[in-house]
Amino acid sequence: MAKTDDLQTSFYFQTPIYHIEIPEWVDHVDKVCEKYIKQARKNNQKAIKDREKKWKKKGLGDVGMSHHSTSLINDPDLKEFQEYIGATSWNVLDHMGYDLSGYELFWTEFWVQHFADKGGGHHEGHIHYDNHVSGFYFLRCSEKTSMPVFHDPRQAKLMNDLPQKKSEDVTPTSPLIHYKPKPGTMIFIPAYLEHQYTVDPGVEDFRFVHFNLQAVRRMITDTIRKQVTVTKGRKKK
Repeated sequence: MAKTDDLQTSFYFQTPIYHIEIPEWVDHVDKVCEKYIKQARKNNQKAIKDREKKWKKKGLGDVGMSHHSTSLINDPDLKEFQEYIGATSWNVLDHMGYDLSGYELFWTEFWVQHFADKGGGHHEGHIHYDNHVSGFYFLRCSEKTSMPVFHDPRQAKLMNDLPQKKSEDVTPTSPLIHYKPKPGTMIFIPAYLEHQYTVDPGVEDFRFVHFNLQAVRRMITDTIRKQVTVTKGRKKK
């Protein structure tokens, strides 16, 4: 009988999580995003009033909510920030081993969100379908706020899983991983990786930018450009 120390071990089918600290962008990006969050708060006022009326309880406020902005795509004040994310997303897919020679990366979603001041803000586990790279840039967070959780994407393993010896250890048996970001932390993940956000206690601000990008075949993008060109070139009758 061979001992595990005698066995050669290789790990395959791994899912990477890329992260980098860029704190020097926090103040600028947060300042630009503030106007979007103010509008998001304004947009949520009706939902808050309707909920208080429905449950006949005043003072509920924004508990459990997320103030979700409109799209940040192509905001001129975030041009450098967006270009960095786009170029790095390309590098991430290239590093993972994908052949992108016949593809272009397109932004599908780019927004900022701020969890409820009264606490309870969270997101259940989900993915952003029809995308290839997802990611986050954290603007306001601490040890007292919510945090992202990433789930094991191997469904076949989860169907027949066994209990862990030590759930606090990160091993090939771990069903999920908790990340504790700091302001300035940027994370890139394959878009197939399920993620969630733990319930925020509402002690300190929790705000982050979320983005998704899709790799599209160049033949499709070329066709779209031709159609746009033709449309622009038509004269009104």
